[in-house]
Amino acid sequence: MDYTYKIDSKADQVSIIGIEDWTDTAQLYSGFMRTIAIVDQSVAMYDEIHELFGEVITIQGGERCKTLEMAAQLWQMLSEVGADRQSVLVGIGGGTICDLVGFVASTYMRGIKCLLVPTTLLAQVDAAIGGKCGINFGGLKNMVGTFNLPGKVVCDPAWLATLPEREWRSGMAEVIKTAIIGDAQLFELLENNSLEEISTDYALCGEIIARSVAVKCAVVNNDFRESGARKVLNLGHTLGHAIEALTSDYSHGEAVAIGIAHAAQMAVERGLLSAEDCRRIVALLERYGLPTTTTLPAEELHEAMLHDKKNNRGQIGWVLPTGIGSLT
Repeated sequence: MDYTYKIDSKADQVSIIGIEDWTDTAQLYSGFMRTIAIVDQSVAMYDEIHELFGEVITIQGGERCKTLEMAAQLWQMLSEVGADRQSVLVGIGGGTICDLVGFVASTYMRGIKCLLVPTTLLAQVDAAIGGKCGINFGGLKNMVGTFNLPGKVVCDPAWLATLPEREWRSGMAEVIKTAIIGDAQLFELLENNSLEEISTDYALCGEIIARSVAVKCAVVNNDFRESGARKVLNLGHTLGHAIEALTSDYSHGEAVAIGIAHAAQMAVERGLLSAEDCRRIVALLERYGLPTTTTLPAEELHEAMLHDKKNNRGQIGWVLPTGIGSLT
C-alpha cells in the first residue's frame, strides 16, 4: 500500500508526500547525506532511529517545544556540530515537532534540507503537509513562521499502532475537517466505520490518510502562501485556536472539533448549510468521541479570536461549510 503526492510551490520548492514505509526513505537519505534527526522523546526509544541516523537530538514534543527559545537552542546545536547547507534536518514526531523542525530548517543558514516523519495521525493528515511551519509567540499559536516545503514527508501508518486513543481522536478531527472541505466520499467512509475499525485495519487507515493528504495537497497547490483558497483548511481553527489560547484542557483536535461544530451551526444560521448536513457533521464528530461544545466564557473566546492571523481589518475570518465536501 503505497501512495505518492506532490506539492509544488512554483518557487523552486517541491515536496513529495509518501504513504509508505518510513525506513526506506530514511536509509536513502542517511546513505547519501549528513542527517541530523530531531526526535520527539515519546518515540526516541525505537532502535531503528538510532541505527538509521548517526546524530540524534531528543526533545519533548507538545506545544511547549514550539518556542523561540527552543528554536535558538537547536540553531546553537547545529552550529556547534558544524551543520551546513548540505545537511538534512529530520523531524520525527507529532505535529509540534514537525512545525518546529520545519521552522528551524527553513531559517538555519537561510534554509537547509528537511525530511519529516510524522508519527501521529494529526501530523500525517495535516500538520506535516503543506510547508507551513512555525512557533508560538506572545501566547498565540504559530505567530512566527515561514512557508517552506520539506523535501519529503513520509506518512507511515505503522507509527500509529501504539498511538493512545486520545491522539487517534484528535487526529480524526482533522480527517473529518478534510472530508467536509473536499471529499464527500471520505465523509461517508467515516460515517460507515468506527475508530476501532480504522485503528486496527492497516489498509483502511492508509486509505483515509491518503484521501486526506490528497485533499490538502490539492488545496495547497492552488494557493501555497494562503492568499485565498488555502484558508478553507482553517475550518474549525478560528474558535479552536482561541480555545487553545485560554486552556490546556483540550488537545488541538478536540479544540478544532468544537470549532467545526460551531462553524456548521453558524452556517445554518446564515442560510449557507442545511440543517441535515449540520446534523451529520456534529454526529460524525461525536461518533469519534470528540467534543462539540465548550463552557469557556463567550466574551473571553471572542477576545482571543480577535488576535487570529486570518482576521482582516479587525473582522474575524470565519471559514464556514456550505455542504459536505464544500466550503465558502
